[in-house]
Amino acid sequence: MALPGSGVQFRRILAHFPQELSLAFAYGSGVFRQAGAAPSQSVMIKYGVIGTDALIEDLFHWKTLYVAGRLQKPVKILTQNENGKLQAALLSNLKSAVTAAFLMLPESFSEEDLYMQIAGLSYCGDFRMIIGEDRSKVLNIVKPNVPHFQKLYSNILQECPQVVYKHQLGRLEIDKSPEGQFMQLMALPRTLQQKITSFVDPPGKNRDVEEVLLKVAHDPDCGLVVHQGISGIVRSSSLIQSSKTVLTAGFKKSVTYSMRKMYKMTKGWLRKTS
Repeated sequence: MALPGSGVQFRRILAHFPQELSLAFAYGSGVFRQAGAAPSQSVMIKYGVIGTDALIEDLFHWKTLYVAGRLQKPVKILTQNENGKLQAALLSNLKSAVTAAFLMLPESFSEEDLYMQIAGLSYCGDFRMIIGEDRSKVLNIVKPNVPHFQKLYSNILQECPQVVYKHQLGRLEIDKSPEGQFMQLMALPRTLQQKITSFVDPPGKNRDVEEVLLKVAHDPDCGLVVHQGISGIVRSSSLIQSSKTVLTAGFKKSVTYSMRKMYKMTKGWLRKTS
């Protein structure tokens, strides 16, 4: 989420970017003061640039889950072009996040459990969650933003035929039968289906995706298999993005950023042990 009252500031920053932007969003800490900067340069943001086609590909198919993962959490959209395919991709990404979370949750769970699972999707398999990130990161994202998660996912949950959404109680129940799980597996993004298939199917078998997913649907560890598939996507993406950070930001900035991450992680440990 963006910081309160930061909309004008973000729009001033956006004015320096090309006008052909398809989507711009504020995520995480948004705008923060740059330590040691001069007053005229006291604002810094983290940003990335991605082509519209690549963005749509990630939203639909979770090729890297890098941008799709951020857009599964509450964000502040600053500007967005009228693009029907992009709109459909944004909605598809949210539905896919719900489906993947359902497969990894028990038959009955709380609304907060669902949002914790969704918020954690893009961190599955990320080595930075072991070294460099606060272990409470997902909890810190969800706890203060439950109403924003509800606004983002409420319509999807109410329209989903496989879930009983008890909104007033904050509880959900889903179909955990093999038939129900098979339908959910078949609705997952293409890259995740492929990861699951390569993980489950022994070399040389070369069974088709549908056959493998039917087998997974009957597996008591179905949720674990889905988690491993997501971890495979995120692990590769996180390694590539970390390498890009060093190359584009430079060694000194990368080390400074990593040290801040380590500091936040240590603070998280101390809070837990105190």
